[in-house]
Amino acid sequence: MAASVMKRCLTAAVKVKRFSPSLSARRWLLSAAYADTKLWEARQRDPQNLAELAATMDRTYNKKLPVSSLTVSRFVDNISSREEIDQAEYYLYKFRHSPNCWYLRDWSVHSWIRQCLKYGASEKALYTLKNKVQYGIFPDDFTFNLLIDTFIKDGDFKSACSVVEEVMLQEAFNLPSTQILSLYSLGTYLATRPQLTVSEERALGASLLICGLKHDSTVGLSAQLLGKALLGKVEFLKGIHAVFRGMPLFWGRGYLGQVLAVMESVAAASDDIKLSKDTLDYVNDLLQELSSTSDSESSGEESGGEEEKKEDAVDEDDQAEQAMLPKYVSRFKELSSQLESQGKLDPASFQDLVTALAGQNLATAEQQDLEQYERSMQAWEAETRQLIQREKEMREKAHEEKQERLAAMAAAQQE
Repeated sequence: MAASVMKRCLTAAVKVKRFSPSLSARRWLLSAAYADTKLWEARQRDPQNLAELAATMDRTYNKKLPVSSLTVSRFVDNISSREEIDQAEYYLYKFRHSPNCWYLRDWSVHSWIRQCLKYGASEKALYTLKNKVQYGIFPDDFTFNLLIDTFIKDGDFKSACSVVEEVMLQEAFNLPSTQILSLYSLGTYLATRPQLTVSEERALGASLLICGLKHDSTVGLSAQLLGKALLGKVEFLKGIHAVFRGMPLFWGRGYLGQVLAVMESVAAASDDIKLSKDTLDYVNDLLQELSSTSDSESSGEESGGEEEKKEDAVDEDDQAEQAMLPKYVSRFKELSSQLESQGKLDPASFQDLVTALAGQNLATAEQQDLEQYERSMQAWEAETRQLIQREKEMREKAHEEKQERLAAMAAAQQE
């Protein structure tokens, strides 16, 4: 199956030279083996009655006592319908706001995402992920991949990019497979030329930049170029403070200048690394848009909310950066001509390049992920058994203490 996927990707990379509807309509990336649920379904199960579990948790919370992570895990594992997804969401929220909030298990998060995907509630999985502070949903890399791939298959690249944003915020671009899926989602979404708000441009820019830094290649440098251009636009319109709020980015001004630095590094490189031509076209359009903006405070786009409007302030350094725009535009044209004359503009689109990267590397990356997933499953099952044993011992101890108290009370009454 993996070999078949690689063959189809390589064929697509050869046939398609520009952004095309056929690529955006392509609704697969990961192999069927990756998303297969057999291993997960084959794990040792602990069948439970959800109504009884819910009643137990409600009584426990009413007594101001903490519910165990094992109880929440059992509830999520035993979901059997779309309606029960909503019930589980409620108890995930309750658990997150309880004294035991830090102990939501990794396998419970994985199970939650699995159940959402199984019962057609991918939007619920995304909602709890975006509101991770309220629900405690911090997936591992493998789980992130499953969710991204689901949205890719559905053709919902905006939602796929929303998941990629969470990967970026958690700085979880560790697996090559996650990097490939993320770049594919970002490139395909941008190929549609969507109307973006400032907050969306910031999120996409940071995701492209941080993920692109993982690849010292044409794909990686093209992603960095796009990311820095989008962040530079936010900096130009809203000031540098709007760029760094809540983002895992190194503090530094002049993102549009950094775009030129990427182009200069490619021009000076002695190897065959290039930049995607359509990436430069995108940056050129962005610079032209900024040049035609007479008032940097009104870009015709929505901000991320009232809080951003109040806190975003363009200081003197930001104004000095804005004044550099004509020089940036002039230098960009010079470097574009230089790269073209050096033959360092790749005619393939960014999306084509990422598709080719998937064809070359995704099969190997998948195999490594699946091996790690099996090891994680074994560790999760071992930890679950420990928790069950500990729960059993605590119940036995509590029963013994109760019997001792009853015996002591009976003896006192006899005296």
